[in-house]
Formats: sequence, C-alpha cells, structure tokens
Amino acid sequence: MVLYYEERAARRKGVPRMAYFLKKSRNGKGLYLQIYESFYDPERGGTAHRSVRPIGYEHELREGGIADPVAHFRAEVARMNMERKAESAAESTRRITEETPERMLGYFPLKAVNEALGAGSDIDVLGLVGGFRFPLRELLSSLVYARAAAPCSKLRTFHDVLPLLAEPCAFSLDQLYDGLAFLGDEYEKVVEIYNDRLAALYARETSTLYFDCTNFYFEIDREDDLRRKGPSKEGRRDPIIGLGLLLDADCIPIGMRVFPGNESEKPVLREVIGSLKKRNGVDGRTVRVADKGLNCADNVGAAIMDGDGYIFSKSVKQLPAQELSWALGADGWLDVRDAQGALSHRLKSCVAEFAYSVTDAKGRKKKVEIEEKRVVTFNPKLARKQLSEIDRQVEKARGLRLASAKRSEYGDSARYVTFAAVGEDGCISDDAVVATLNHAAIEKARRLAGYNMLVTSEKDMADSAVYTTYHNLWRIEESFKVMKSQLDARPVYLQRESTITGHFLICYLAVLLLRVLQFKVLGGRFSSEDIMEMVRGLRVVKVSERRYVNLSKSSRLLKEMEKATGLPLNNYHLSKGQVSEILGWKLASLAEQKL
Repeated sequence: MVLYYEERAARRKGVPRMAYFLKKSRNGKGLYLQIYESFYDPERGGTAHRSVRPIGYEHELREGGIADPVAHFRAEVARMNMERKAESAAESTRRITEETPERMLGYFPLKAVNEALGAGSDIDVLGLVGGFRFPLRELLSSLVYARAAAPCSKLRTFHDVLPLLAEPCAFSLDQLYDGLAFLGDEYEKVVEIYNDRLAALYARETSTLYFDCTNFYFEIDREDDLRRKGPSKEGRRDPIIGLGLLLDADCIPIGMRVFPGNESEKPVLREVIGSLKKRNGVDGRTVRVADKGLNCADNVGAAIMDGDGYIFSKSVKQLPAQELSWALGADGWLDVRDAQGALSHRLKSCVAEFAYSVTDAKGRKKKVEIEEKRVVTFNPKLARKQLSEIDRQVEKARGLRLASAKRSEYGDSARYVTFAAVGEDGCISDDAVVATLNHAAIEKARRLAGYNMLVTSEKDMADSAVYTTYHNLWRIEESFKVMKSQLDARPVYLQRESTITGHFLICYLAVLLLRVLQFKVLGGRFSSEDIMEMVRGLRVVKVSERRYVNLSKSSRLLKEMEKATGLPLNNYHLSKGQVSEILGWKLASLAEQKL
C-alpha cells in the first residue's frame, strides 16, 4: 500500500502529517485551551487547521487539580505526535495487505435498474422454499453484478470478484453453489418474476417477438441428459446444450429455455412462445420473427393455429425453379438507398398461396395451401461478403484436390467438390476416390450471392417494414454475443444440471438489466459495448480513510451520465461520501426517467 496522497503532498510542502499543537485563546473569561491539528488541504493548496479536542479554561483546570495546565497539555500533545509519528512510520513501510483497496463502481446503473424493478422481495419469498438463512436476493443480485463486471468461474467470483463489490456477501461458497442450483431449478419462476416487475413499470410491446437459439459447449468427454453432442455453432465435437432466447419488440429479453444439445431447435420456437405467452399473460396477436434455421411448416402452422403471425427467412437455394426464376428476375425491384445515396438493398414481393406439409394433432403429415407474402431482398454488401467466402472455399478445395486430401479434410468447401471413385480405366471403382471441382455448384452459389427471401403472414405489411422487422433480429444475435463474449458464458465448467441452468439464468438477467438500461434509460443511444466498457472500467482505489482515486477511463457515456445524474463520475479524487452516493444512486421510475 503506497503512502496516502495527503502524506506525500504534506511532505512536499514541508508540513508534518496530522501534527498536533496546543492552541491558547484569551477572551473575557480567561485563557481557553484546545488541541488542534495541522494538515495539508489539497483543495486549498496549503496548510489548514482543525480542532481535535476542546480542553477548557486554564483557571478551571487549576481548580480541578492540574497545577500547570499549559505544561500538562503540551506534554499530552507531544505524546500524541509521537504516537502519530510511529503510526505513520508503520504505514510507510506497509506494502501489501490481505484486503485489496480496489473497489468496483461501474455496475451501479445495473444495480439501480435492478432495485427499481423491485424483484428482490419476490426472490426472497421464493428462497423461503429453499430454507436459506440469508436473503436469496443478495446472492442473485451479487452474482449478476459480478458476471457483468468481471466474468469468471464461480470459485474465482466468490474469492476475487465479490469482495470488490460495495456490499459484503453474507453467504459462504457452499451456500453460493446451493443457491445457484436452487435458482436453476426455479429459473422459469425467476424469469416470470422479472417479467411481472417489468410489466408493472412500462407496457411491454409484444406485438412482435424475436426468437433464436444458440448452443454452448462443455469441455467434457461423457454426455449426460442435458449435455449432448450435436451441431455446435463453433464446429466443436464437445457435448453442448441449447439455449433459446425470446425478445419483445423493444429487444428486451422476455424468456429463455435451456434444452439438450442433441434436440432440434425448431420445436423449441413454438414451445417457448406458447408457454411464455400463457405464463406471462401475453395477450393478443404477435408476429413471430426467426431466421431460416427455425423456418419449417410446423412452426408456420403453429403460429396460424395460435392466432399469431410470422416472419421467417428462407434460403433462395431451396426455391423451386419457377419461383427462383421470379426471385432472380430483373423486373419489380424497389431500390432502397442510404443517407449518402448509395444502394443499401433491393426489394420485391408477391402474395400467393404456397404448399406446406404440416403435422396434425395425430402426428400425420398433411398438405395445406397457405396464403402468404414473400419478399425477396438483395444486399450488395452481403453479396460481396458471400462472393469473397465462395472464392476462399473454392481455392481451399482446389488446393486440397491437388494434394489428394481425404474427403473429411474439405469441411465446408466440400459443397463445391464432386467425389467419385474412379479406376485406372477411367470407370467407376471402389479402389480410389477422385475429387473434381463442381463448377455448376460454384456458379449457382455465385449467382445467388446477396439474395435472401422473407416469408410472412403479414400480407398488408409494407415490404420495407417486413425487411426492417426481420433485420431487428441482429439484436438477439447481439444478445448471444454479449452472453458468449462479454459475459463469458462459455465454456461452462459446472457439472450439475441445476447449477448449469442457474449459470445461464445469471447471464440472462445480466443481459436483461443491460437491455433495460440501454433502451429504457439511455434511449438506445449507446451500444452494449459502450455500456459494458463503463461497467468494467469504473473502478476506484482507496488511498486513505476518506479518499479514493478514480481509475476509470473517460468516455462519452461516462460524461453524459455524470451530466444527467449529477454524480462525480469523472472526478479523479472521490470522497467516501461520493463513492457511497454513486453506489446508492436510484432510478425513480424506469417508465418516466431517461438519461
């Protein structure tokens, strides 16, 4: 621990730190004695004095039995200065203590949002079922703040991160794991509690619901009921679990679902939306938005049967020849340009009846005709990106072909290669496999670069509105990015299914608070990266009993929040009271108060 800043400044000025002296003041009643101290005041830039202890009048002290009060208290002051000097010498040689002087402050707006929601009382009631001897809300909120401020394992979180938060934790490591497991078992109730509290503060816009799935891998060899081997987003062969995330029209999470990694994502869409609408009292018609991975006849049929609409993406590669010819044709396009006048994207649409094969209540396949709108889009930026990727894969396939590589080594580039077993006479044989570039597949892929199709039940919705609504899916993709990258939700080293689910609940709530802060408090003017940078960067170090040093890096967000809240977020020196003021900042109402 370095010397306190007041000490160093005082020594530069030649003023002894906290030097005591006897002050004598004469008035009409006589000579009045006090013990004063001198110190260096950085605000004044010089020496200042303050009273430490009033003593009394000299004649009254004599009457009380002190023969020479001035000499007596001069000796007392000398003793106090010697003790202070010894303390100062001990402090100047101290380098390391068991308790770190660093404290995290950046999570204070997430704390304010969480407390404004007021879910803590419901969480404590839920905790009564688990028989916990501490408020469950404290465990849940501290784990959420720690995940946002410094994501790491639960063991490191307990020992290294929680001590840096403002509020001391009144639970042990074993209680942390027990509480996490309990929250994992009851995660749907916790999600319901937060949804109910959010709805009490502002009207949730559920006319459009965005849904997508991702998966998280585990560095284990043996599968269990939840962690199963399946198609990993990262292309790994480790066991994975699936996570479905549902957002409302304001891109704020409204629900999550954890499912085994070997299960198809497509049924999860209708199961999650149906159960969440029923559980959370979501009434009325909603438009379900999802990408091509969740587009199937049964999901379309489920939306219609539930009285909902849908907007799904559809690959143009799967279109029949006649529809593909229309999609790529030169007629009917509407060009949409950006603010600089450059082509942003092109749109054209048609409304017709299309055949679907759906599964009825008895599990039988049935063909139906559904009238829907189909919007074809062309994005030149996407086209350039896809063409570059095609060229890269083709070059990879060409190099592997020349090197006589095995088929398994081709990976994604295998789509542009034809494998055939050919003998010495040029006829088909089982002896050798020859790889040749599939020029027809390469040409088709290049011809379709940049094109996409959106299918929707919203026949009267403008093409541009369909396009914009669908492309808001990037918010849910960003939420997964926040979970995986910024909240470090992968890989997960927990073993029990309940603690694994509890871990993802913590990540979900961190994203929820982040989104409410981002869109309801900050008005969507700052990215999640901006907010997370502030949450992790705003830290202070205690340099004396009453003073802290701000270690945070200045940013536009920090400056704007300081201006709007009146908090000294950009001050280099912070008093103990100012630190408490920052951590105690509250939102009066999420529905009314915006920064």
